[in-house]
Amino acid sequence: MSVDEAAAAVLSQIALAADGAVLGLVLAYVAVRSIVNYTSSSSALNKIKHAPSLRVSDLRSFLSNSDHDSGDRKLVVVRGYVEAKAAVEGNWNSLRANHALVSPQSGDRAVVLLHTQTCIYNEWRGLFGWTSELRSVFTRSWREKESSSLRTIPFILVDGGMWPYSDYVVVNMNGSRHPIPLVTVYHHLQPITASPYTFLQAFFGHEYPVGLLDEEKILPLGKDITVVGMCSLSNGTPEIKSCKDLPVFMSDVSKEQILVDLAFKSKVLLWSGVVLGSLAIGVLGYAAVRNWNKWKVWRQMRRIQRDNTADSSEADTQIVTDEEPVDIPEGELCAVCLTRRRRSAFIPCGHLVCCPRCALSIEREVSPKCPVCRQTIRNSVRIYDS
Repeated sequence: MSVDEAAAAVLSQIALAADGAVLGLVLAYVAVRSIVNYTSSSSALNKIKHAPSLRVSDLRSFLSNSDHDSGDRKLVVVRGYVEAKAAVEGNWNSLRANHALVSPQSGDRAVVLLHTQTCIYNEWRGLFGWTSELRSVFTRSWREKESSSLRTIPFILVDGGMWPYSDYVVVNMNGSRHPIPLVTVYHHLQPITASPYTFLQAFFGHEYPVGLLDEEKILPLGKDITVVGMCSLSNGTPEIKSCKDLPVFMSDVSKEQILVDLAFKSKVLLWSGVVLGSLAIGVLGYAAVRNWNKWKVWRQMRRIQRDNTADSSEADTQIVTDEEPVDIPEGELCAVCLTRRRRSAFIPCGHLVCCPRCALSIEREVSPKCPVCRQTIRNSVRIYDS
């Protein structure tokens, strides 16, 4: 059996422990998380749906005519083109020379530049590959498999076909952890030359690098994007920031498509919560009934054992006094000791094969069974001759 099969078997045994109670608790936790995420997604959907969709040129008048103070922010959806902030602060020549990021690989100009290097490792386990499995379970890898560098410059959104830009909105990315609609401009996989040390790593099942993936992604100038965030006037200039309660900040699709995606996600989360919650209730109910029945059987067996223990002294005394030292026919001898007469019948099978002393010793076993039919017995009864 492989390590993966053994791990799957252990996980299945843990999940089905206590007649599925652990599995039911896991399903209940996932269902609760789905409902919580559905509530958050539904709230974000309603907020974006009721947020006004504005052009960049309409933002200043919208914020100026608002009843709120200049320090307050309003949720808006703005569609515009990406431009460096230096385009409204300096001349065009300085913008081209110093105020835009240039991709080293493609030469494209951008406001966000993400360079990532990912080291690809082998998946062969080698002769002693189980050591890597244990290492992955109990320890963490010391080497980083991915390294990235992110460079940004201040940028704005403007309306297309209008230069110089009199109307613009500053995009403030401070504190935002939302994904950015980047464009891949460079993608190259470079193989790594093997060494004698690499052969030893492969032989003993250690991970070793086989390739280096070099990627470069940018947010280029002139890209048409949609920004959803809290907007306000800062020193007379519109500024938009991300909202932590919303799952999106910048996107390359329209507001309508954002609403469609959020509505689909909300439906999936809702039905996932309902289905998983129903399964959790069923599994937990089944586990509760099974464990309750087991507990009742265990309590009944304990009561029977206490009663047998309490009567054991009297029974032993009676057994000793009732013993018959006279000759007993061979067909009536106890099947266990072969010295005393058969006097006790087992319940529920009804076999009369033991003397009272041997029947009592069999009853006191952990799992008492009839010596003839091997059926589980509950008790024995003394048989008297008429």
